[in-house]
Amino acid sequence: MLNIRIEKTACPKAKPADESKLGFAKIFTDHMFVMDYAEGKGWHDARVVPYAPFALDPATAVLHYAQELFEGMKAYRTAEGKIQLFRPECNAQRFVDGCERMGIPPVPVEDFIDAVKALVKVDEEWVPHMDGTSLYIRPFVIATDVGLGVHASKNYIFCVIAAPSGAYYAEGINPVKIYVEDEYIRAAPGLTGAVKCGGNYAASIKAGELAEKKGYSQVLWLDGVEKKYVEEVGAMNIMFKIDGKIYTAACNGTVLPGVTRRSIIELCRDWGYEVIEGKLAIADIMQAGREGKLEEVWGTGTAAVVSPVKELTWKDESVQISGGKIGELTQKLYDTLTGIQWGKLPDTKGWIVAVD
Repeated sequence: MLNIRIEKTACPKAKPADESKLGFAKIFTDHMFVMDYAEGKGWHDARVVPYAPFALDPATAVLHYAQELFEGMKAYRTAEGKIQLFRPECNAQRFVDGCERMGIPPVPVEDFIDAVKALVKVDEEWVPHMDGTSLYIRPFVIATDVGLGVHASKNYIFCVIAAPSGAYYAEGINPVKIYVEDEYIRAAPGLTGAVKCGGNYAASIKAGELAEKKGYSQVLWLDGVEKKYVEEVGAMNIMFKIDGKIYTAACNGTVLPGVTRRSIIELCRDWGYEVIEGKLAIADIMQAGREGKLEEVWGTGTAAVVSPVKELTWKDESVQISGGKIGELTQKLYDTLTGIQWGKLPDTKGWIVAVD
């Protein structure tokens, strides 16, 4: 177990009085977890300390060469007041895999989970109580060598911060319109599409802004080689129910292996659905839409859990989905996953980890 030093703040912040107005990751808790890495010494000095800015030299490596990585997860408060995490070992292993790809010394899975637990335990009063709210948790690592030159850093900071966040669907689940992007690309084979690094998200901003100006909520990315196969939506994975079967892009190096994605696939298979992970052409999806076989479409991710889609637009053609309403399976997936996460349904899968 990680030996973590605890230094509590002498000046705790006032907690939000109205949990219905939390928003998403706008305010942060009193503390943060920090651990340092130095070549030859490894990861060391694990600590929970008062939340504060980092002092970074203008020539710090991460500011110039973007050697960094992050995760996104949540802590939930049950009706009985218990605090729990959802499949943290999946986030921890994905972080290890991402570190390997980005040339960063991996944070061991056990240490990652200990760090998250330690911060949540210290700041447990920040985990909101209102139904649908949660404590969003952001572990990340940055390269801290000072000096210009493209090479792996020899020094790093691993940090975990947390923010109380409101219900994603404060006024009910509203299906969204999605624009299929066929000019810009998010990822290509051999690049970093399968890891949560900031560069992937920076590269997506321009297309997202253009889609928003056209009245769409999200961008659906196509593959970077042929620009014909669907991959991800914005910051989420995406799934299609076509003629009774579930289709989603395979995690083959260009698609992020989402924890929610993984969980939904398990649930769908448990319920008897055939789930096909592989190449799915946007042209075939649009054809299914024209023929009335495109029954449901939803995005999957930590923030929203599921985000139902009511319309897809590609090359100036639009198809409507599920009558503009959330589909039956989409609703069942949302209710089941959130029920497990908030302790309203029994955890028969072993997905919940208590914060003791």
